[in-house]
Amino acid sequence: MFQAFKEWFWLERFWLPPTMKWSDLEDHDGLVFVKPSHLYMTIPYAFLLLVIRYFFEKFIATPVAKALGIQKPVQKIIPNTILENFFKNSTRPLQSDIYGLAKKCNLTERQVERWFRRRRNQERPCRLKKFQEVCWRFAFYLLLSVAGVAFLYDKPWAYDFWQVWNGYPRQPLLPSQYWYYMLEMSFYWSLTFSLGSDVKRKDFLANVVHHLAALSLMSFSWCANYIRSGTLVMIVHDVADIWLESAKMFSYAGWKKTCNVLFLIFTVVFFVTRFVIFPFWVLHCTLIMPLYYLEPFFSYLFLNLQLLILQALHFYWGYLILKMIKKNILKKNIKDVRSDNEEEEEEEEEEEEEEEETTKGKDRDCLKNGLGTNKHLIPNGQHGH
Repeated sequence: MFQAFKEWFWLERFWLPPTMKWSDLEDHDGLVFVKPSHLYMTIPYAFLLLVIRYFFEKFIATPVAKALGIQKPVQKIIPNTILENFFKNSTRPLQSDIYGLAKKCNLTERQVERWFRRRRNQERPCRLKKFQEVCWRFAFYLLLSVAGVAFLYDKPWAYDFWQVWNGYPRQPLLPSQYWYYMLEMSFYWSLTFSLGSDVKRKDFLANVVHHLAALSLMSFSWCANYIRSGTLVMIVHDVADIWLESAKMFSYAGWKKTCNVLFLIFTVVFFVTRFVIFPFWVLHCTLIMPLYYLEPFFSYLFLNLQLLILQALHFYWGYLILKMIKKNILKKNIKDVRSDNEEEEEEEEEEEEEEEETTKGKDRDCLKNGLGTNKHLIPNGQHGH
């Protein structure tokens, strides 16, 4: 049964133009052509990247973070058995629960709320971990972009099966194309494998779908020998992601002006690559040009369907980017579009509370030293600090 399914799945009429057969893509005379079996290597490469990532985050990303002033925070929380037991069952107590817990622990309701807020923050990833993840993605997107430009800059924009149909010779697989695909797919596999341990964001499910969709598109383009089209799609997306990840890095470091500038650069690159280069060059080569040479067949339709869905996602993300610019750039406050807003609000509230406590402490010292012993040091009823 499995053999029958395998034979049906790899039918030539699904994957190849009518005049081609799988035998036309067999290696000969030292020339190597793409094979689906090549993709098996992306899995061990992905695990190798996870190992490299571990050492990168430890020995490169962490020192860079510390140089930018990002430290692992020390949560100030007083151990409390009653509150801890309640926290294990409910991290967000109701107001009635807070009242009862305050009575049991001989604390004020405000102190109980603050304890639960700080306890929740202990369970959340700190800015250092977020920075490490973003720094790794930035470094690899930069590597992929440089590799993509080096591999593709002197190649024609389009060369796939429809040119074979028109009489062009079949193109063998180049080593640069092989390694570019392997790096890109292995990277996305590694991101998929690490989703469980990475920072949980609100778009967790969207990330899963995105990674699997990217792997599906790259795998299909490889198996159907749309190598040139696949590499162009990858480079068009990677060059914009560099700027987004770098903007996030400086956002976590608190360099707001630098973050704003980098995000604006990302916006320009995003719109140029997604709304000019992608539709008028890449989609034109995959969707329009083949119609001059051959009748549509399954792999042509399936590939272009995926690319059109991808273009629809570009419009969606472009709308969100413009909306964020309108909301945040005008207020001079860029934030990571994938960050947990609730967490940031709680962190800001926690910082405000600590500042308030510090201010109150200073006020008490002033009152003690001024009003208690030297009342004349505070003229006109104003505190002197």
